[in-house]
Amino acid sequence: MLQSRRRFLHAAAASAAFAGLARYAGAQVTAGEDGYSNPGYASEMAGYGPLRRDPAEIFDLPEGFSYRVLSKAGDRMDDGLLAAGKMDGMGCFPAGRGRVALVRNHEISPPPRDLQITAFGQDRGLAPGVAAASLYDTDADGLPLGGGTSTLIYDLKSREVKAQHLSLAGTAVNCAGGVTPWGSWLTCEETVVKAGQGVKKDHGWVFEVPSRLRGLADPIPITGMGRFKHEACAVDPRTGVVYMTEDEIDGRGLFYRYLPNDRRKLHAGGRLQAMAVEGDPRNWDETAWRQGDWKSVRWIDLDGVDNPDTDLRLRGHGAGASWFARGEGVFFGKGELYFACTSGGPKFHGQILRYVPSAHEGGPGEADAPGRLQLFVEPSDVRMMEMADNLAIAPWGHLVTCEDKIGGTNYLRGVTPEGKVYTLGRNAQQMAGAKVRGTSELAGVCFSPDGSTLFVNIYTPGCTLAITGPWGGFQA
Repeated sequence: MLQSRRRFLHAAAASAAFAGLARYAGAQVTAGEDGYSNPGYASEMAGYGPLRRDPAEIFDLPEGFSYRVLSKAGDRMDDGLLAAGKMDGMGCFPAGRGRVALVRNHEISPPPRDLQITAFGQDRGLAPGVAAASLYDTDADGLPLGGGTSTLIYDLKSREVKAQHLSLAGTAVNCAGGVTPWGSWLTCEETVVKAGQGVKKDHGWVFEVPSRLRGLADPIPITGMGRFKHEACAVDPRTGVVYMTEDEIDGRGLFYRYLPNDRRKLHAGGRLQAMAVEGDPRNWDETAWRQGDWKSVRWIDLDGVDNPDTDLRLRGHGAGASWFARGEGVFFGKGELYFACTSGGPKFHGQILRYVPSAHEGGPGEADAPGRLQLFVEPSDVRMMEMADNLAIAPWGHLVTCEDKIGGTNYLRGVTPEGKVYTLGRNAQQMAGAKVRGTSELAGVCFSPDGSTLFVNIYTPGCTLAITGPWGGFQA
């Protein structure tokens, strides 16, 4: 992250300088350490310095930085329920009096999986305390599904959690999402399980959770945004257009946009479209899609977005939409957005793409001045970055990404406005049965509006961290 300014830039104004490309020559390399994946990690500049081993074996950070564990799976919350596990995407919102609200996803599958890590406790024994009208769905036994969101109220000055409660209940596999300009969190279901498959309703929707809500949100799906394996979304504050990624394990997902009829009322319907890239370069094809390339795009109208046959992506591709290899995190900056394709690239190490919308996005004139897509970062060295997932733009202009590699140590990486990559943190937890430390993915990276605190989740067994330190000490 770039050195802290005396006056931090707002995140929406931060990413305009992202014009560079990731370069890997002359990288500073740190040797592999016992207990972590070898051959270690690499950075293109000093950044905040080498990572220091955490005596508590939770999270390694550079000298001078520290973390605080805000919440762990199984903690008792203020509503009497428990903090659920599988902590995934997360958004941060101002909550007044120097406090912030963190709205956090829980990527919990429908039964019979994940029964013991829901907010409802052992065998979901706490479920009777939740009103049935507050649940989106239940299983065949009438017990609530364990996905959804929880909300934490955190005081930045005292560094204390002031409250914690369940804020959406009865959904499934809530993966990532995105913040809205009006202060709510859009939480996305990454599943298309259907009614009759152990659940009573269809899933694969986006739900809205107001950050200031102190109870459970109305569990109303935004059906116009489509039913598919949603990963994340980002709202353009100028136009109200919502952009969405799709995480299909076979690497064949679409990149979507939703043109709402009313930008403040997403439930009021709109048009769902999918991106078609000039020349249709598959983003794992080295010959057609090289780092730094810009491509014009067009958008394909989609119908049947309730997707009863779970073939929306196939129909969209058949109509001309392009494939993207496991679209995951997406974040909107100043006039542009970035999204991660976790298994993109010819070596499947992942990519970060940059989209600059048309000056006439979604309206007349767009065809004459289309939006453009750039392959922004494609790691050729896994010591630098591998399988980027959730991401966010810091208030001071750097892109920060969470890794989600399988079987290896997962890092928190930074990308400067010039496109250079450095290492910011490392998961130090030892999972049962894992050969190396840090094999749980990192997720939910986001920042306090004042730039003082970075928040991140360790997905499993599940904990939320608040990281502070000398942000002004960055060295190129």
